[in-house]
Amino acid sequence: MATQAATAQTAARSTGAKQEPDELDAHVFEQVCALADAAADAQQELGRANGEARNELLAVLADALDAHADEIAAANALDMQAAFDSGMDAGKLDRLRFDAERVGAAALGVRHVATLPDPLGQTVRGYTLPNGLRLNQIRVPMGVMGMIYEARPNVTVDVASLCLKSGNAVLLRGGHAAQRTNAATLQVVSEVLQSHGFKPALVASVDEFGRMGATAMMQARGHIDVLVPRGGAGLIRAVVEQSKVPVIETGAGNVHIYVDRAADLSKAVPIIINAKTQRVGVCNAAEKLLVHRDVAQTFLPVAAQALAQAGVTLRVDERSYEIVSKGDIQGLQLERATAEDWDTEYLALIMGVKVVDSLDEAIAHINAHSTGHTESILTEDYGAVGEFTERIDSAVVMVNASTRFTDGGVFGFGAELGISTQKMHARGPMGLQEMTTTKWIGYGNGQVRR
Repeated sequence: MATQAATAQTAARSTGAKQEPDELDAHVFEQVCALADAAADAQQELGRANGEARNELLAVLADALDAHADEIAAANALDMQAAFDSGMDAGKLDRLRFDAERVGAAALGVRHVATLPDPLGQTVRGYTLPNGLRLNQIRVPMGVMGMIYEARPNVTVDVASLCLKSGNAVLLRGGHAAQRTNAATLQVVSEVLQSHGFKPALVASVDEFGRMGATAMMQARGHIDVLVPRGGAGLIRAVVEQSKVPVIETGAGNVHIYVDRAADLSKAVPIIINAKTQRVGVCNAAEKLLVHRDVAQTFLPVAAQALAQAGVTLRVDERSYEIVSKGDIQGLQLERATAEDWDTEYLALIMGVKVVDSLDEAIAHINAHSTGHTESILTEDYGAVGEFTERIDSAVVMVNASTRFTDGGVFGFGAELGISTQKMHARGPMGLQEMTTTKWIGYGNGQVRR
């Protein structure tokens, strides 16, 4: 980890341009460390609570979210209007939306988390040494987690529920755009914690300190145990490169769909449309379409027409341009792709399209340009399925399915901390187990090492 923290403002930019971090404000740093230390103290109490007590806490929290959904939605409406007035794009506005319906969906997620097995105390492995010493490796909480995220108020609920279930405390930096929404949500969480004898410090925010709060969190090694950034590429890169606190890297999503020569083309268009357009501002939305040359002449005009009807601009390579530009496609918005396009997460109604000569070329292109999030192959050739799933170096690989399924809720986690694209500790959607670490306990009867 690098030694300096970026500002939250710098981090929130998706350009990835390297900028100098702010000077750390000593007073803010002290206050953030004090919040983290209070969270650590509260976490000790939560970690000792049994699973039934933590599940009851979540059930009450879900009911409270339902009861206060209109208040949270009203705060969100103010955030949405301010974001719209400032020119926020449609994809980010969609992520920012936390209306009463979405609050209700979040409450359902909290209830689902309560039904999941308690990860704490689970035995990962255990055995007895020849001298009779019995060793058990068990799951325990991480401690104090930090979340830095942007324009994603649902994350406030998801992370709070997962942390409370897994015995962790958390400090949140939810960003300026969702500040009213997050404040209203955290007020509900705080009241529930207090009413059940737990300290509100378990789930606290540093938003009052603005971007300097994020800077302080990144510097607070020894106070915060692990930091998770969730947002655009610029935010994630800044935290990973400049934090002193250990980081679990969640990924931007330069997500690919490959249409193989043996694909069932009747399935392909609905999958592509769903993956690209259901929600454009999310990290599991498809950004690139690769098509095998043997089906490109027949398939690309059909796919281009469907994407054009959905309002998607196509940024295409030369072979795709030659095929698609000859067709009479209504509403087609066609542009030639640049080299930068293949590495870009658009988070918009834009899709890169490329014709490839082989499965090998598709795999090589994806592994060269992907962010390691999710890729999908559309094919009826199970040999190609085996090659693709084995050789693609991403956290999730789909077969004949939309990339939109990469989600902790869909995977049965109730909620998710984020989608990890790194390879250590956690990879893919992070749920309860990914929010624990382990410790070893040795049970002896007087053994000494010789």
